[in-house]
Amino acid sequence: MSASQTSDVPTLLVKIFGKDRPGITAGLFDTLAAYSVDVVDIEQVVTRGRIVLCALVTQPPAGMEGDLRATVHSWAESIKMQAEIISGKGDNRPRGLGRSLVTVLGHPLTSEATASVAARITKAGGNIDRIFRLAKYPVTAVEFAVSGVETEALRTALVTDAARFRIDIAVVAAGLYRRAQRLVVMDVDSTLIQDEVIELFAAHAGCEDQVAEVTAAAMRGELDFEQSLHARVALLEGLDASVIDKVRSEVRLTPGARTLIRTLKRLGYQVGVVSGGFTQVTDDLKERLGLDFAQANTLEIVDGKLTGRVTGEIVDRAGKARLLRRFAAEAGVPLSQTVAIGDGANDLDMLNAAGLGVAFNAKPVVREAAHTAVNVPFLDTVLYLLGVTREEVEAADTIAGD
Repeated sequence: MSASQTSDVPTLLVKIFGKDRPGITAGLFDTLAAYSVDVVDIEQVVTRGRIVLCALVTQPPAGMEGDLRATVHSWAESIKMQAEIISGKGDNRPRGLGRSLVTVLGHPLTSEATASVAARITKAGGNIDRIFRLAKYPVTAVEFAVSGVETEALRTALVTDAARFRIDIAVVAAGLYRRAQRLVVMDVDSTLIQDEVIELFAAHAGCEDQVAEVTAAAMRGELDFEQSLHARVALLEGLDASVIDKVRSEVRLTPGARTLIRTLKRLGYQVGVVSGGFTQVTDDLKERLGLDFAQANTLEIVDGKLTGRVTGEIVDRAGKARLLRRFAAEAGVPLSQTVAIGDGANDLDMLNAAGLGVAFNAKPVVREAAHTAVNVPFLDTVLYLLGVTREEVEAADTIAGD
């Protein structure tokens, strides 16, 4: 029966609630089947072992409604459940135009913060159609399905709450494309890994203080990246190439990095990295983590020594965005269905070019410009922004361990 056909048809809302157990849904519809009703809508929620099952069905043939009500109540009592049946007309009211998914990450997620988010959605003209918990650890992640307000307006309305309650809020347009985002590209230094690779090299060359100072200025957007890159690499001149293996062993992955990549790969995503660092490290990470793409600058080596120069294409701010587009083309993924993750000013073009740009523990200028921000130290929390549940993450871990 079409929506137009059910708009004025008498319907019954059958609500069953109580302690969850196997067979409740099948039992309800077996009971209703005897009355030749059609199913218009179904909604089921289970919270801490308690189930609420709602079935919207057409009114039974004349003279049978009373018997249906008595039978449903009797069946519910027989399994120690409660039933409520409400008469009405038609389907649920249509959802408003403008549909968004609001993901809220809290560590912890307080009732005060949740109340404020819900109130701001309402004040912005939105309606909360559904709420679903994505994860309970390492952070609490809850997704609100909202209609009636455009995505950009809703995102703007919720910015204040994110800062005020120290929670992360991501607002994306709802639709099939969300799960169709099949390419994730991330920065390396201070994103995929906890370190700045140039500083690891500098520690072996005894010039870490000078390099760290230049790096910090570049990440704040105060220096041209290419100029700062050449200045820092020049300080490494004469360093023995054997240091590369030592640096590779010193690299520390960000907590959740392996889980993020393993889960994405299991779900059919392609994953790449772009870095203002060096291929001598990113190539190793690509092999170790099973990445599909990796691109960075290359340290020049002559006679077993670093020359203090880089060779080939420079990966800078513009270069990262260019590589995102290149990877997307090679993967056969529309740019609108890509995800980019980064923390520094030289990631901004890439974050803005992607369908979803995520600022990960980023500098203020990056947080303000990106589509959304994650400010907890777990990289795998990005999965929740894609609608991936903790159960799916654990399933991917189990499969990977087989």
